[in-house]
Amino acid sequence: QVQLVETGGGSVQAGGSLRLSCAVDADTYNMNCIGWFRQTPGKEREGVAAIYTADDGGTFYADSVKGRFTISQDNAENTVYLQMNNLKPEDTAMYYCAADLHRFLCTVVPSDYDSWGQGTQVTVSS
Repeated sequence: QVQLVETGGGSVQAGGSLRLSCAVDADTYNMNCIGWFRQTPGKEREGVAAIYTADDGGTFYADSVKGRFTISQDNAENTVYLQMNNLKPEDTAMYYCAADLHRFLCTVVPSDYDSWGQGTQVTVSS
């Protein structure tokens, strides 16, 4: 059974940082794309970043977060991280991680992903 569990959300002031964690079951973690997405009420889910969980996994970012967010992996812990720096109020959203079980070239397109975690809330105040 595919399992993804997000942790690390919270409330910060603009300019602050947070690190989100996505713990993935071992079978799903290996050699797949794991992505981070976000969604605010009334808006469509938006892709943030993705990583291919091979040893030299490639990373992919939405233009809106390039230079501020970094996705990384810990293969020993089957965990993918999203380091978020210089946070802005517009980064406020529920953040989800998800697994794409069918591609080697990762995307940040939500419809490409098969399984989702429950989400963790990030709130950035001005």
